[in-house]
This record gives sequence, structure tokens and C-alpha cells, in this order.
Amino acid sequence: MSASIVVTGLGTVGAYGSGAESLRKALASSELPVLSEIDRSAGYHLSQAPRKAFLVDPALLREWVPAGEARRMSPPSRFAVATARMALRCAGWSAGLPDELTGVVISTAFGPASYSEGLLKQILLEGPESASPMLFMESVANAPAAQIAIACRARGPSVTICQREAGALLAVGQAAADVAAGRVPRALAGGLDEMTPLLHSLLDRFGALARNSGPDGAEISRPLDRRRAGCLASEGATLLLLESDGSAIERGASPLARVAAWGSAFDPTAPAVGWGTGHAGLARSLRRSLERAGIPLERIDRIVTGASGSRSGDRVEALLLKEAWGEKPLPPVLAPKSVIGEYGGGFLGAAVLAAGGAPFGPTFGFEELDPELGIVPHDGSPLAPPSTVLVTSVAAGGAVSWLVLEAP
Repeated sequence: MSASIVVTGLGTVGAYGSGAESLRKALASSELPVLSEIDRSAGYHLSQAPRKAFLVDPALLREWVPAGEARRMSPPSRFAVATARMALRCAGWSAGLPDELTGVVISTAFGPASYSEGLLKQILLEGPESASPMLFMESVANAPAAQIAIACRARGPSVTICQREAGALLAVGQAAADVAAGRVPRALAGGLDEMTPLLHSLLDRFGALARNSGPDGAEISRPLDRRRAGCLASEGATLLLLESDGSAIERGASPLARVAAWGSAFDPTAPAVGWGTGHAGLARSLRRSLERAGIPLERIDRIVTGASGSRSGDRVEALLLKEAWGEKPLPPVLAPKSVIGEYGGGFLGAAVLAAGGAPFGPTFGFEELDPELGIVPHDGSPLAPPSTVLVTSVAAGGAVSWLVLEAP
């Protein structure tokens, strides 16, 4: 890197609420996550399918996206604009960005699913000539990035990454590289997704979602647990504002974290819709990336893992970490997706808060060690303030990404 990159703004929205403080409270809690009923009236779901997901209360967005703007946007675009404005206010740009080439790099696993579904229904049921231009405009994956650029005057490069669970960390890495190389003075980066009834039902049919495995039939994801059987689906968005350390100092901004390194790899053994067995090669890539950045394993005092309760996904992520550390003990492992779910960007917000020393409660749903994985995630006990945090995410299809964040 040619410049030191810091996170000066954080905007987030999810089932946990709006803003960093809402997310912080959710991560510190050890209570059953608040889940919402998925609308099953269309008949997409199987009879025994999961009934709940982490959904965003639309009222949370009204402060940030007025109704006149919102009516022209898909739900993911509303999430995107709301969290971009939150991040800018957090970073001290409440009056708006200067007329400069601010970059936008976002990730999405599924894009504007509701608008894509609506557009296809029109075309298939009524004929191609009935297709709504408005639905088409907002059905593409890069629509949220475009809406951010318009709403926030972010006139630099606009990039959308579609690499499933690994996308949010890849987006931050790309944005950090752009700022470090001087291509843009600052960048908004993060991840977002919506969770529609059709998408929820399809994820269940692929075996991705947790069913009734908890007390009284509760749906629990159990990351890294021996009895894990799927994730809890979620929606929302998290965006960060990245800029150089010099820029932040010049305008008196207070960094939330420092981006010390980033990297990615690919597991060629992974099928298109699942996880592979290439954890050894992924571990070598991770170690080489840390060595190039001059970060020894001993310096990492916290790991924020993307483990979500997926039977195969958690296995790859856990074995990757075990292989990378070898005979050395792992630092405390945090699994925030136990309380915020899979998709929707909350994982990225949790990583930044972890770098800032936010408290994390016990890993919800974890009860029994998986002897193959050999990892017991954080039990909620107090942790010393961190200095260096490794954030990892392994995606279905083979993409893998990581970030190293340092305390501000």
C-alpha cells in the first residue's frame, strides 16, 4: 500500500435496527435474535420450510430516504442510500461530499430480487411488451451503487461485486486499493441484500437454511457447532467510508479502524453452488498474504469469522483457520452471524466494531464442539482490547476473502 487507509464512517441497517449502536447492542446480547415471519402466502415454501428471517423494518429508512426518493428505488437501493448517508454523517460529511471523485464499491449476493421477480412475472405472464422500464432499471445488480452515486454525489468509479458471502470483504479491499493508489480520495464500500419470500424458499430448497433445531422449535443457526444445519437468512446493508489517514487527520476525523491488509483466493474444488475441500491451499494463500503485509500470526488477537451455521461452509472456514495457524493456538474466534444472520452486510459492520473493541456476547446456539473442526467460538467472557483483527469469509462457489483491521 502506498497510503495508510482508515475507516471513518459506518452506516448499517438490519433486523437489529439502524446505526452502529443498534448493531453493537445486538452483538453484545446473548438473547434469542429477533426474527420476523416470512410471507408464505404465495405458496413458494415447502410445508416444513423455515418460517423466519432477519428482516428490516421499513420505518427505519424513512429518516434517511424520504418517500419521494424511496418510491423510485428497489429495497436494496433504499438500504444502500440510507447506509451511505449514515456513513457520511458518521465520518463528518453531514453537509454532503465535495465535488470530487468519491468511489463506490458494493457487493450483493442476489441483487434487487423483488424487482427482478416482478419484471420476470410481467414478461412471462403478460408478454415482453408489458415490461416496466422502472422495474428493469432497478432489477440490475449495480442499481444500488448507481443510486448511491446520485444521492451522495459520489462521482468516482462505481463497481458492484457479485461473489456471494465473500463479496463485502472483497468490496472493502477493492475500495482500499483504489484509495491507497490515489485513484480516488475516498470510497464508500460494503455489502447489501434483500430477502424475499421466493429467495427464502429457494435457499431452503438448496438446504442452506436452519430449520427447527432449537427449544420449542426455534430456528437457530449454530455456527461451528457439531449440530449446525444451516444459516438464518437476513437482509440489510452496511457501508463504510474509507479514506487515507492523512485526509482523516487533516479534517479532524476520528477513525473507527485501520485497514492493514486485504486479500482473496479461490478454491477450485468448490462446486458452483457449494463449498469444496481446498482449505489447505486457501490457508497457504492467507499466510502468504499476511507475510507480504508484514503481519505475523502472533499479532492477530481476534478473528471475526464468516461461519454462519452452514454444514459445509463452516467446515471449510474452520479448517482454513486451523491449517493457517498449524500447531499454534487460535486467538478468540467471533461468529457474529449467529445473531445477525447470513447476507445483508451486518457481518462487515460487526468486523469494524470488533476492531474498535466492542463487546461480543456468547456465540448464540453453540453448545457442542465439532471434533473435526476443533474450534470453540467466543463464550462471551470479557476480552482485552484488540490491536489486530483478522476477518474471513468463505463463499459458496469457491471465492474466499479476508481483511486485517487494526484498532484506531
